[in-house]
Amino acid sequence: MRNTWSIGRRLTLLLAGVAALLSVLSWGMVTSLAQQAAERTQDNVLAASATTIAETLRSEQGEVRLELPYSAFSMLGAIGQDRVFYRVTAGAELLTGYEDLPPPSAALTPGAVTFDTGSYRDEEIRMASLTRLVLAGPGPVPVTVSVAQTRSGVARISAELSRTAALFSVAFFVVAVGLSAFAARASLRPLNEIAAAVSRRGPSDLRPLRRAAPAELVPLMSSLNRLMDRLGQSIRRSEDFIAEAAHRVRTPLATVRTQAEIALRTVGDETEKQRLRGIIRAVDESSRSAGQLLDHATVAFRAEDLSRDPLDLAELAAQTAAALEPTAAMKDINLKVEAEPAMVRGDAVLLDNALRNVLDNAIKYSPEDTTVVLRVETQGREARLSVSDEGPGLGDGPVEALTERFRRGANTGGIVGSGLGLTIARDVLQAHGGRLHLATAEGGKGTCVTLVLPLS
Repeated sequence: MRNTWSIGRRLTLLLAGVAALLSVLSWGMVTSLAQQAAERTQDNVLAASATTIAETLRSEQGEVRLELPYSAFSMLGAIGQDRVFYRVTAGAELLTGYEDLPPPSAALTPGAVTFDTGSYRDEEIRMASLTRLVLAGPGPVPVTVSVAQTRSGVARISAELSRTAALFSVAFFVVAVGLSAFAARASLRPLNEIAAAVSRRGPSDLRPLRRAAPAELVPLMSSLNRLMDRLGQSIRRSEDFIAEAAHRVRTPLATVRTQAEIALRTVGDETEKQRLRGIIRAVDESSRSAGQLLDHATVAFRAEDLSRDPLDLAELAAQTAAALEPTAAMKDINLKVEAEPAMVRGDAVLLDNALRNVLDNAIKYSPEDTTVVLRVETQGREARLSVSDEGPGLGDGPVEALTERFRRGANTGGIVGSGLGLTIARDVLQAHGGRLHLATAEGGKGTCVTLVLPLS
């Protein structure tokens, strides 16, 4: 499966990107507002200073008199250590201040404050100007008051506020990223819960999912339920087909075998008898293969969803031996059971199937008038069910290969078999958490197959 970024990571990065954008926007807005506020504060102080100076204007003996108040300049020092310049003119006459201070850029209306930004003595300044009419001499005289201040203090205040805003923006971004990750995990929790609920099920558990889910996940759950329904139907059809196929194969094979045996009794020619014996042998092999293929399919379907019922291996060994007693009697083979109670948890059908295949192999490969021993014992926390025979043994090849499908030993020629018996037993034991052990029987003759299971 191709690896891609997770939805949670994508959602977190998306929310982090939004948080970063908001952080930058908030920093820009705060910086702009801080600069505007600082400039507005300077303008208000400049206007107040110019108004205070203008209010001290008076007329004495036909001349304009002015006393510069200390408060007009002290209030300018409250917003920084900037330099202050001023100029007061009565008409075209300079009353006091800096003669080279730039004049207002626009015509002044009496009583209204006008602001200008410019350069004076190589420094940027902000200037407030207003005009007041003073009665002096034959008529009113326009007196213009201009107060200017350098802007480095305002720039420092704006820079400090900008840095503070930047720190708050970074803190906001960090917190927002953490909250984004939390929100992404919280948003995906229902999806993870659905995935966990499905993963906890066995392969044969195809019931529909019945759990509360967000509206966005309802289509996914509906599709998943429809898929499980189709899978369930497919599995049921496969099981029915296997059972039906095995029945369809076994029935005509049994008919063919019966007819061949009848023909064998009535034919006198030895060549014809050999042909009929070959037919009977092929039919037996085909019938056995069909039965073991069905057993193997049954194991494959049930192994992933086992019943975990308490079982006594001693009782299971006795029942299986009793069922195969007629088969053993046809070869004068004695089935001997030596068992002590050994409780395990498992699927009785599958365990019986595994033991039946192992015991059937022992009977099939043992010579006539011998003994097959079934022994049940416990060792530590394990139960061991062993089947020992007096047959030809395991052969010269690797023992592990005998549990592979359709693999038989080199010393089994002439004996009908499909090579699935030990494979079925191995798969059943692995499904139960056990193992299959193959060894030479005691005395160096025959085979000992041991089914090892954990005790309950």
